[in-house]
Amino acid sequence: MNSIMHLLQFTDSTFPVGTFSFSNGLETAAYERVVHDAATLESYTRAVALQAAFSDGVAALLAHRATLAGDYDELCRTDSRIMLFKMNDEARLMLGRMGKKLAELGVRLFKGNELITRWLADIEAGTTPGSYPVAQGIVFALADIDEERLYASHQYGVINMVLSAALRCVRVSHYDTQEILFRLSATVPELYERARDMTFEDMNSFVPEMDIMASLHEKGNMRMFMN
Repeated sequence: MNSIMHLLQFTDSTFPVGTFSFSNGLETAAYERVVHDAATLESYTRAVALQAAFSDGVAALLAHRATLAGDYDELCRTDSRIMLFKMNDEARLMLGRMGKKLAELGVRLFKGNELITRWLADIEAGTTPGSYPVAQGIVFALADIDEERLYASHQYGVINMVLSAALRCVRVSHYDTQEILFRLSATVPELYERARDMTFEDMNSFVPEMDIMASLHEKGNMRMFMN
């Protein structure tokens, strides 16, 4: 029961890690009219979720396993690699800020735990980037939440981040976003089956439109979101 309650807490949209500050490029996509209604929003959100499924999602799984094994060096390797995997500055900014915030929360939630305390200290010292997927893997492992639920939470967070932003910059309703979330949620078990056996060498995220949107946003005039 405790692990289920922790899962709900960590997945809740009000969990204070800063997801409301980012849109995964949706702001620019909406401004450029790439996304302008429920159908185009669903296509865009599906692409974002797929990109994350085999990159950030895999990193979260690897970090979860490293935490359970007590392999701190592997955590740091995974952290550095996922940051190198990101092609644009805003993606790295998003992962770093959200990761540090989750680490700070983790230290408070798991008082006295040496691993999460060391992790936050190394982030603050600049010896590891402190990416959000790795922070998720650590926190979920410490909360005794299994990796399948971690992966589901990760995908939910990515999808919900885009859909929540859409309510502020795309002409869609809450009914539209909930229908999209319901349909995309059904794809997560298959994505997990593919991602769970991946190593870092297997990771991929070839959705170039996402990086183009992020690049445009860096120089854009529309800035409701940080990315």
